Amino acid sequence: MKIRPTTDEDLDVLVDTLHTAFGRFPETPREDGGGVWWAALEMDRCLFAVAEDGRPVGTAGAYSFELTLPGGTVAPAAGVTAVGVIPSHRRQGVLTAMMRHQLTELRDRGEFLSVLLASEALIYRRFGYGPATYTQRVTVPQHKSVFDRPRTSGTDAGSVEVLRRAECGELLEEIYDRYRRAQPGALSRPHRWWTRGAGQPPIAPAPRYVAVHRNADGVADGYACYALGDAGTLTVDETIAVDDAAFTALARFVLDHDLISEVVFRHVPPGHPLRWQLTDFRAGEVSGDTDWLWVRLLDVPRALTARGWATDGELVLDVDDPFLGERGRYLLTVRDGEADCAPTDRAPDLSLDISDLGSVYLGGTAPSTLVRAGRVQAHHADAAARADALFRTERPPHCLHWF
Repeated sequence: MKIRPTTDEDLDVLVDTLHTAFGRFPETPREDGGGVWWAALEMDRCLFAVAEDGRPVGTAGAYSFELTLPGGTVAPAAGVTAVGVIPSHRRQGVLTAMMRHQLTELRDRGEFLSVLLASEALIYRRFGYGPATYTQRVTVPQHKSVFDRPRTSGTDAGSVEVLRRAECGELLEEIYDRYRRAQPGALSRPHRWWTRGAGQPPIAPAPRYVAVHRNADGVADGYACYALGDAGTLTVDETIAVDDAAFTALARFVLDHDLISEVVFRHVPPGHPLRWQLTDFRAGEVSGDTDWLWVRLLDVPRALTARGWATDGELVLDVDDPFLGERGRYLLTVRDGEADCAPTDRAPDLSLDISDLGSVYLGGTAPSTLVRAGRVQAHHADAAARADALFRTERPPHCLHWF
């Protein structure tokens, strides 16, 4: 078996191989090749695992994204995708070989962050990825959707307009880009995704209504993409808002829709205030609480100095990367929101796997949680608390982009 890069001419074979790996059949693309999830694949970043007879038996790819880090920094990140091995060649080292080849290639390109969405939680930790953002579904029955009277003064002076998805592509792209630059954990949606209709709604061309919110000055600052099912369930694919006022206005709008029994908000960040805004706190039923974005650090010092920090302090991290056969000890020093990270021979405060560093990197997982779970070793009584203070963020990370 060997690993080789793909070209544009390999697209059909890659799509067929990957669907075989998952036991599915591909959708029919539009005449221009768009309208399907693979329409935005970057074929110069994809790989084939090829058997001795020349037949591809595994695939892996990557997108060129930007990831918003704590502190508002935007950093390049490889979005690993299209990973699969056909059933006849599983458990023969194909996936491991592709993952090792890919990580080496990403480093050679100068990239220091890699992210993915894990189809199975058991697979990717061994390759150094850790769950870093989380999302949940909130269902609100319409008859229990009354909002409580806020103690703060003022009401939303904006407006909501309903558009068809086909009417507002450029506007959605602009609103999403403003949102993702302010939301830690959010990924960019390159223009190619929108023009090719790749991914899931509202990028994909599936029939959807879009409620667009404009503030008092008439500036579009949020949208909710939704569809109404036969059973009276209105499902919101995603609610994108640059501030809480826009989100609240959009939530009120969809909950007031006629001829519905309930509204399902598919992607809500943990700790979101929506449930607290309802008169009946229990009306917002949480389900589907799950991991979403998994993060892998390829260069620990570069990654730690790229993000912003809310608290000054220092921490010695002993980081083990068994998949790449590396181990390093680093002194992380934070002053005035900026970090310095350098190798050190000082005694460690925390010893952890590279996957666990990925989990705490965006601030969505507290280091103390991993200490209590036995995944991270704290060498001093106050080490976990100091790590919590350093890695904590004002706004929890959230990602809802599917790739």
